[in-house]
Amino acid sequence: MNDKTIVLASNNQGKLKEFQALFSPLDIHIKPQRELGVEDADETGLSFVENAIIKARHACAATGMPAISDDSGLEVDALQGAPGIYSARFSGSSATDQSNNALLLEKLQGLNDEERSARFHCVLVYMRHEKDPTPLICHASWEGRILHAPQGEQGFGYDPLFWLEEQRCSSAELDRALKNKISHRGQALALLMQAMEARQ
Repeated sequence: MNDKTIVLASNNQGKLKEFQALFSPLDIHIKPQRELGVEDADETGLSFVENAIIKARHACAATGMPAISDDSGLEVDALQGAPGIYSARFSGSSATDQSNNALLLEKLQGLNDEERSARFHCVLVYMRHEKDPTPLICHASWEGRILHAPQGEQGFGYDPLFWLEEQRCSSAELDRALKNKISHRGQALALLMQAMEARQ
């Protein structure tokens, strides 16, 4: 393993593809924790920041390698910030993207466009080792609103329901390169790359 390999503290295939694409120009290899025999950490935090730190520390401890973790989710104003940190398991322990989207539509039934404001949040944490006292923590958000029905085939999670006013399309209809640039994760990763370069 070379020194430009970083463990991604996630087994989410959608996130892995985005990270690999975003890091490839920097000659940094992102390796998913599953390939190193690491199971998911128990996300016991009450915020995106807490859960991201828990996941990064878990991956560092299990592999002895630096790790990046991502904790992200959807905040819907009409639902008092839900699904929030529970976005991936919004519809229960065996949740799928489809069941999560169906539940979200059900909960917002009857609300007009103005009442459907929402945003994606992404917190990225980079830890050099398990006991890193100064992990890099970067946060970004992406404003939009929730559609009345899914649109588009790209992306994952809530992307088909997330309408972007400036782009006049859903997140699932965006060109992938553009999404990687303007999304909550793309913005947070740009901040993380700056912070990592400044630290060298």
